[in-house]
Amino acid sequence: MVSPTDWPRVPVYWPIPMDKIILVTGATGYIASRLIPRLLDSGYKVRALARNPLRLKGRVWFNKIDIIRADITCPSTLADALDDVHTAYYLIHNMSAGHGYTTLELDSARTFVSTAEEAGVEHIIYLGGLADPEQHIAPHMRSRIETGKVLREGKVPVTEFRAGVIAGSGSISFEMIRFMTELFPVVPGPPWMKNKSQPIAIQNVVDYLLAALTNPNGRGGIFEIGGPDIYTYSDLMIRYARTRGLKRRMLTFSGIPLWFMAFGVGLMTPVPYPIAHALIEGLSADSIVKHPEALKVFPEVELIGFDFATKDALEKTHPDHIERIWVDGDRKTKSIKHEGCFILHRSSLLASNSKTNRATAESKPGGIRKSHGGLFGDLWIESHMEHNHISQTLFFSPRGLSGFLYWYLFYPFHWLRLRINA
Repeated sequence: MVSPTDWPRVPVYWPIPMDKIILVTGATGYIASRLIPRLLDSGYKVRALARNPLRLKGRVWFNKIDIIRADITCPSTLADALDDVHTAYYLIHNMSAGHGYTTLELDSARTFVSTAEEAGVEHIIYLGGLADPEQHIAPHMRSRIETGKVLREGKVPVTEFRAGVIAGSGSISFEMIRFMTELFPVVPGPPWMKNKSQPIAIQNVVDYLLAALTNPNGRGGIFEIGGPDIYTYSDLMIRYARTRGLKRRMLTFSGIPLWFMAFGVGLMTPVPYPIAHALIEGLSADSIVKHPEALKVFPEVELIGFDFATKDALEKTHPDHIERIWVDGDRKTKSIKHEGCFILHRSSLLASNSKTNRATAESKPGGIRKSHGGLFGDLWIESHMEHNHISQTLFFSPRGLSGFLYWYLFYPFHWLRLRINA
């Protein structure tokens, strides 16, 4: 494999006026949630596109950017979003739509690129999937590559990055690895687990996306990006377990129905069934960098290994770093799996002079009131007041199979604990 040190590290910069707008599509998604803060830190004026802007309400940068309600499939809603935009990040996929999502993805790309042309957008940066288009690959990987092709059919220059497994807390591929490895002492899987992958740290994905803004040498190019090492998919799970301090073995079975594997992943991890189905099907082919031109064109990107990225993800499995995706203006109670945690959330109306009101007044709004660590995992309870409501969130990061058993066997008591600590 070509090493970054084989190339002269002479970055080229093409400054963009800071009064120009950078549009980020797919704003409620994982990549956007990591990209937007970096854009803001760099001083850019950021606009986000989302079908439901309230889903962004819990993000720390919610009030720092311009948010436009728009649907990528509807040209009339895109015009305002693309007005006065210099560069647009295209970070959209439709795997969660289920059957027929590939057609929807291509149609969405056509709509976006034609509207971008009319709006005078100067540059589109697209993040797709890493696969060899000359080989037999899964439909979702083929769709990612075809989406890039559709975007390039327009007149706006497109910089396309192709990435495989993204290592970082919150990444759907990483969360699938994390939850399955934590749960099973002997991890089952198809023979495809022996295929090769070149995972890339989320920090490096964002590094490339940012570099494409100001590096003119990459404009209009297609770049395969990956980390410094190549592993099998089984290796990734074993290396995660080793970093976590767990002992794990892999056991492969032939003939396991794809729907059955996707159902299990959808049940036990944060990855919904339609996305799990697409991701598992994608394991049927290698996902490695065969054309390493990105190392030469973007020498400013210093690659991070999978082990380091895993350690970073584990360190960020804490309420201080977890994105509040459940804060969406809806005060219903919620139970989700997210960023390595089981999460319970409730919001209730405060009664005047109530015990809850007095206890909350004594606590620091937005602070973590309790923290527990032990054999089964780590647990935190966070509460804060907003107007006349108290919002409470319980986070539990399970450690191994015993952590999962503890969570599910005592599930009613976790809700009770949340109420008691009100």
